[in-house]
Amino acid sequence: MIQPAKKLDASSHPTTDFEILSTAKTVLGVEADALTKFTKSIPVELAEAVRMVQACQGCVVVSGIGKAGWIGQKISASLASTGTRSHFLHPAEAFHGDFGRVHSDDLVLVLSNSGETEEVVRMIPSLRKSGAQLMCITGNEKSTLATNCDCVVPYGRVNEACSNGLAPSTSTTLMLAIGDAIALTVSCFKGFTSIDFAQFHPGGSLGRKLQTVDEIMRPLHICRTTHCNESIREAIASQAKHGRRTGAILVVDEAQRLMGIFTDSDLVKLLEQKNDSRLDQPISESMTATPIHIESGQFVSEAIDILSDKCISELPVVDQEGQALGMIDITDVVS
Repeated sequence: MIQPAKKLDASSHPTTDFEILSTAKTVLGVEADALTKFTKSIPVELAEAVRMVQACQGCVVVSGIGKAGWIGQKISASLASTGTRSHFLHPAEAFHGDFGRVHSDDLVLVLSNSGETEEVVRMIPSLRKSGAQLMCITGNEKSTLATNCDCVVPYGRVNEACSNGLAPSTSTTLMLAIGDAIALTVSCFKGFTSIDFAQFHPGGSLGRKLQTVDEIMRPLHICRTTHCNESIREAIASQAKHGRRTGAILVVDEAQRLMGIFTDSDLVKLLEQKNDSRLDQPISESMTATPIHIESGQFVSEAIDILSDKCISELPVVDQEGQALGMIDITDVVS
């Protein structure tokens, strides 16, 4: 018989950090042990589940109720964000029109620890009638749900981590981990790349890092540019019209190929060293030739790494032929 985690005295209240952390450690340990045990003997049915998801021509419709339903929504979101079309079907709403979300070319993934949850079991005839394939993740491979599925990924009976051994915890941890394993394995074998990932994650800090440098750079026409034979003084004076100031002047040839860069720091050094006379000499004599740069199409995260590693504030963007396309200023990527 499965024993629940140790039950605390109802009248006791933890008074020390040790007591609190000890209880938390017990919860984490129960869940970790269950996941370790599953990992050591992964059922072969998980491979079949991956193949079914890969072969699905429609959507992977994920369903479950209660805590399993919340886990199902996360699994559906993970599938959708890693290249597998997916949406969630709530068992209760299914009986009020949402069965229309399920088509014959879909695959329905149902989550239920017992496999006997009333709302879940009631869906089976309608799901079968839709013609969709049916798959489940469950702790009971002999349940009504399991016996009506085309594929069953079982994790067996487990100890829930709560002191009463009742609140879904260990079981939902396993469901989530198994769902992630299926989604990410499918994504791997589909050849889903970071570029594909960026397409589905345009927002937030993650989306920004996955943007390409072309999307955030200051295009060449608003950058300060000059030619090798122009003096520093002339180059600075001619750039006064630019409203959006950058901390560097890009030095290009007649074909707009990047030849060098002259930064505000370079100007300060000249003034500090009292080399004012060099202001009237060609900028090519004071610029940094063949400067550090980044190619078009690379990610913003790569540009951030270069700016950080090289301790620079301006990063020119060029094409494969070395033609200057624009520049990233450190203020464009720091938020």
